[in-house]
Amino acid sequence: MTFSADTFQEKINSTITRLVNEKVVERIWEKDFTVWSNKPDEIVNRLGWLISPDVTKKSFDEIKNFVAEIRAEGFTHALLMGMGGSSLAPEVFRLTFGVKEGYLDLSVLDTTDPSTILSFEEKLEPSKTLYIVSTKSGGTVETISFMKYFYNSVMSKLGKEKAGNHFIAITDPGSGLQQMAIDLRFRKIFLNDPEIGGRYSALSLFGIVPAALIGVDVEKIISAASSEAVRCKKSGLNINDNQASILGIMLGIFAEAGKNKVTFLLSEKIKSFGGWAEQLIAESTGKIGKGILPVDLEEHQLPENYGTDRVFVNVRLEDDLSNNSFIQSIKSSERPVIEIVMDDEYDLGKEFFRWEFATAIAGWYLSIQPFDQPNVEEAKVIARRMVKEYQEKGKLPELIPTLNQNGIKVYSDVGADNVSDAVKNFLDGTNSGKNYVAIHAYLKPGERIFKSLQVLRTKILEKYKAATTLGFGPRFLHSTGQLHKGDDGSGYFIQIINIEEKEAAIPDNAGSNETSISFGILIRAQALGDRQVLIDNNRKVLTLEISGNAEKVIENLF
Repeated sequence: MTFSADTFQEKINSTITRLVNEKVVERIWEKDFTVWSNKPDEIVNRLGWLISPDVTKKSFDEIKNFVAEIRAEGFTHALLMGMGGSSLAPEVFRLTFGVKEGYLDLSVLDTTDPSTILSFEEKLEPSKTLYIVSTKSGGTVETISFMKYFYNSVMSKLGKEKAGNHFIAITDPGSGLQQMAIDLRFRKIFLNDPEIGGRYSALSLFGIVPAALIGVDVEKIISAASSEAVRCKKSGLNINDNQASILGIMLGIFAEAGKNKVTFLLSEKIKSFGGWAEQLIAESTGKIGKGILPVDLEEHQLPENYGTDRVFVNVRLEDDLSNNSFIQSIKSSERPVIEIVMDDEYDLGKEFFRWEFATAIAGWYLSIQPFDQPNVEEAKVIARRMVKEYQEKGKLPELIPTLNQNGIKVYSDVGADNVSDAVKNFLDGTNSGKNYVAIHAYLKPGERIFKSLQVLRTKILEKYKAATTLGFGPRFLHSTGQLHKGDDGSGYFIQIINIEEKEAAIPDNAGSNETSISFGILIRAQALGDRQVLIDNNRKVLTLEISGNAEKVIENLF
């Protein structure tokens, strides 16, 4: 790791000295909650990630035997159903390593979009598919809804006696999912260390079991993580060997100075790592009016198109120099740059641990408790209330549009004669170097819609020079949702909701045909619930409800 931040060097050096004098590193490894708070709540029972490489090693034989058993029985595909920390690390492994010959082709389901769910049901052959139900709490509404839907689908095709044999659970001991898995006769239940929070779980069973199923050499991943964990214990005269601590100090110092938009640049092969880091940083630091905003997958711009609130992080494989000219231009503009070089993709084990430890250190510097998520529950509460109202009255609350043009409804307190002006008038309040624009797309994820949203995102960046982020709902609610409600309120939120023609009913219980809600209703309730919580927290929100060709509508919005 190297960095270019000359104007901050003195502050960085003095903070390293303070870190050593206060024995922060030693106290973290001793699980001393006073590093972050005077209360132990959601700290003392959330530090299991520090030893997760060692704990996971103890399960290697169990994992290896299970994978061999699954392969021997002819399974060819796997569908992982999870949200946030349960799905992001498996996605990184799948997109980085692909699928080794003879192992399972893993897909990740982390959206309640009905079209996506129906497409997975249509293309996967249940007799050759392993369904992985992954949730720490065992009660995540999206994950349990996925499980009930696909359990019923498999049961209808293979019969009740065989259905459970195609399901496994990864969860905490004593969770609701553990009991469901027992009752439904799942073939396997992996019980994770309960003292690991979801966003710190990449190196635990939540990440490593799916990685092993696609043929990743998990021993190499964990070995790399263990070596980084050893370095993260360095302090005193050896503190400079503890790069994770120095990274955390820099992130904290930059954020304190107003450079709180951490813009990731990644080698193509590991670009999915940014989505994992996004959740870790946003959910850990975005609270009590503070926050570090991760900016992932933003298109490159000329230096003059960026505000003064940026720090750039270039994580690349050793033989990849594709971002060099861009990085040089950023350095010439005197913006902070952090560069991390990986020997190969197995160094992801190091990076998972490095960023977990660095985030904990940044929390110490900024006086933020990095292991809780105080605002996440707010949107869930309102969404549950809306679902209950639907079940009782047969409809969700209706919003009154301020503008209705060509099949696009606008919900905002900003006046305009047309949709394009509504978007522009909404964004005219942004201040380069302070604000950011977050696009919340409650749409079917896919390459075409992603490209259209990226075009919109780039237009906004070029015109307003404000950092931009993009998230598909409800996935981002488990990733950046905490920061959106808990930071300093500098975000502008464009919410895009699509009217879905396809629908998929959620069974009330696995094995039962009774249903009182659909995935289409659930995703709309989640969108409306998040909108209301943002407004309740005095955030600026523009909601667009579109019908028809979503790609075309989005490209012509701005």
